[in-house]
Amino acid sequence: MISVVIPVFNEERSVALLLDELRSALEPLGQEWEAIFVDDGSTDGSFAALTRLHDQVENVRVVRLRRNFGKAAALAAGFANAHGDVVITIDGDLQDDPAEIPRLLVKLEEGFDLVSGWKTRRRDPLARRLFSRVFNRVVGSMSGVQLHDMNCGLKAYRAEVVRGLPLYGELHRFVPVLAHQRGYRVTELPVNHRPRNYGRSRYGLERYLRGFFDLLTVSFIGRYRHRPLHLFGGLGLTLGFIGTGTLVYLSVLKAEGHAIGGRPLLILGVLLVVVGIQFLSLGLIGEMITSQHAERVGERERSQALVDEVLE
Repeated sequence: MISVVIPVFNEERSVALLLDELRSALEPLGQEWEAIFVDDGSTDGSFAALTRLHDQVENVRVVRLRRNFGKAAALAAGFANAHGDVVITIDGDLQDDPAEIPRLLVKLEEGFDLVSGWKTRRRDPLARRLFSRVFNRVVGSMSGVQLHDMNCGLKAYRAEVVRGLPLYGELHRFVPVLAHQRGYRVTELPVNHRPRNYGRSRYGLERYLRGFFDLLTVSFIGRYRHRPLHLFGGLGLTLGFIGTGTLVYLSVLKAEGHAIGGRPLLILGVLLVVVGIQFLSLGLIGEMITSQHAERVGERERSQALVDEVLE
């Protein structure tokens, strides 16, 4: 089965049109499919329109969030309610072209676990395209996932990729990075992008600024989630060595009869040693928390999460 997850926020005029396009794209494939619309606290008539679709079409399901929690929460709710072994995500504003879904599925069958759309000809304002290009390059350099369009709403996943995916805040931008960190095979495919006819864009400069903070979160989780001491311990030892070296130097000066009580270097040396010890302690505490979590999860479940296939 193919599950199509569509986050919706004030898209009253487009949801019925999108369903028609999904039907035209998916029914020729001859596979069972479902459309899961997630109403992310819409304030217009979106939920009423979705209710009508649900009553009229058998394979339409609707999930309504209590309020507007954001796209990451909407996707997480859609993933939790998806029954298919393949999951497609597509935005509800009709800018993503459902006719591209069969091509994504073909690419998925080549052995990839996640296929992300790449809007080669974006129908967005120039400023947004420029900010997006810079953002994608920074994300690629920091994460190692070289995609031209990290935040494209049109993606295809194997179901195991989205199960247990930690989506909160605005981490939906980094789903390919999160999947890559778990060992899944990620690629991209050029797709058609259409002008916006309904609604308005809710993306601005402030979202890209918040996105860079989220990138730090994703990078930290991916690299140091299971070894926090490598980060905090390394920082602590570095600062501690510098501080100790500074204090040793001042001790030599003191032994030679020089006054060191009024030197700012003395305060700096003590501060570096104290901060270094704090970082080292924070790393050890992180290791204790990680160890307890690993014990609760269990050896078999933890190892199975890393297995791609088993030949017997």
